[in-house]
Amino acid sequence: MSTEEIIIDGPLARATRILCQVSVKDVAGKAEIDKSELKDFEKGRANITAEQERRLVLTLEQYGARFIPDGSEGGYGVRLKFSRAKVRAIERWEDEGGTPGADDV
Repeated sequence: MSTEEIIIDGPLARATRILCQVSVKDVAGKAEIDKSELKDFEKGRANITAEQERRLVLTLEQYGARFIPDGSEGGYGVRLKFSRAKVRAIERWEDEGGTPGADDV
C-alpha cells in the first residue's frame, strides 16, 4: 500500500473486486471480514472499521488492484496492476512447460 492516502468506499470496493474477477467469499476470507458485512459495505448499507478497510485494500492489491489516490490531476480510483500485454506474457510463461504430468521425482 502506498504512503499516499487510499480512499475506498463500498462501490469502489465492489468495482475493484469485479475488475480483479474474484468472489466476495474469497475476498472476505482473505481480508478476514464477514461475507455478509462485505456485501453490505459494497452496497453502501454498512461501514467497516479502519482495520477492516486496511485489510480489504491489501487483499485487493494482492489480487492485482492498484489504487489511485485522489489528486489535483483527477479523482481517486483503481486500475489493474498489470497491463494486458503483461497478463498475456504471464499466461504464456505459465503454459510454457506443456501439459503437466505425474511427478515421479
